[in-house]
Amino acid sequence: MLFGYVRPQKSELLVREYEQYKGVYCSLCRQLGKSYGIASRLTLSYDCTFYALMLFAFRPECPGFQNGRCVVNPMKKCTYCSSGETEFVAASALSVIMTYYKIKDDTADSRLFGKLRAFILLLFAARAHRKAARDFPRFDTIVSAAMEEQRAVERETEPGIDVCAEPTAKMLQQVFEAAAGMDKDPETPEVRILRQFGYFLGRWVYLIDAADDIEKDIKTSSFNPFIIKCRLDGSSTPKDLDKAKSYANQVLNLTLSQLVAALNILDLDHFDTIINNVILKGLPEIQKELLFKKEKMHVRSL
Repeated sequence: MLFGYVRPQKSELLVREYEQYKGVYCSLCRQLGKSYGIASRLTLSYDCTFYALMLFAFRPECPGFQNGRCVVNPMKKCTYCSSGETEFVAASALSVIMTYYKIKDDTADSRLFGKLRAFILLLFAARAHRKAARDFPRFDTIVSAAMEEQRAVERETEPGIDVCAEPTAKMLQQVFEAAAGMDKDPETPEVRILRQFGYFLGRWVYLIDAADDIEKDIKTSSFNPFIIKCRLDGSSTPKDLDKAKSYANQVLNLTLSQLVAALNILDLDHFDTIINNVILKGLPEIQKELLFKKEKMHVRSL
C-alpha cells in the first residue's frame, strides 16, 4: 500500500519550495513519533507526505515554518511546520494504518523467510495500528476493505489490469475525499473532483508498482497483472520484457493524463506549486526512470 513513488522532482523546485516540502516531511516524521512511538517513524513515506500537503491545500491558512533539530539526529538542523497538528495527525494515522495492512498482506503472500520477517514486524506494528484505527476508524475501514478486495481479485484466473488496479484506485479515492473535510457535501464539485484525483492517483500508483516489479515477480512467480497480460514467464526474452514495459508505459500515460485533468480543475489554496511539481514532473520522471532507465535509478532520502 505504501510505495514511495509519489514524490517531487527536486531539481525543478525552487529552494524555498524544497525547504517547505522538507518541512512537511520532517514534521510528519516528528508527529509519527509523538503519536505512535519512535519505531513508527519507519513508516514515513513520500506518499503520506503528499497527503499532508493535500490536506493543507484545502485549509484556510497555510502553516508557517521554523528551524529546529532533527528528532532522529539532533546534530542535524531541520525545518518544521509551526502549525497544522490536525493535518499531521491524520497523515501519520494513515501512514501507520497502510503500513500495518501492507505487512499483514506480506505474511500471507511471502515465502517462509518473508513470512517470518513480516510476522515479527506485524507484532511491532499492531499496537500503533490499534491506536490509529481507534482515532481514525474511517481510514482503517477504507484500507482494510481495499486489501480484501485486492486479495479477491488476485484469486481470479486472469483478471484484467483495470480490475487489478481498482482496489487501490478506490482506496485513494475515498482517502482523498476525506481531505476535503467531513463537513463537505460529497456531491459538491470540489469533492467530486478530489475523488477523481484520488482515484487516478491510486490507479497510477498500483500500475507503476506492478510495472516496477515485473522482473522480480517473474523470478518469484508472484502475481502481476502485466505478466498475465503480456504472457511473460521465466523463458521470456529481454525483447518480451521491453514490449511489456512499453505497454505498461502506455497504460500509465493514459492514467496520468486523467490525473492531470483532475489536477487542473482543483482549486488549491496552498502548496500548489509543490503539488503541481509532484504530479506534472515527479510522477512522469519516476515512470521514465523505472521503466526505461532502471539501472541508473538512485533514490535518495531527504
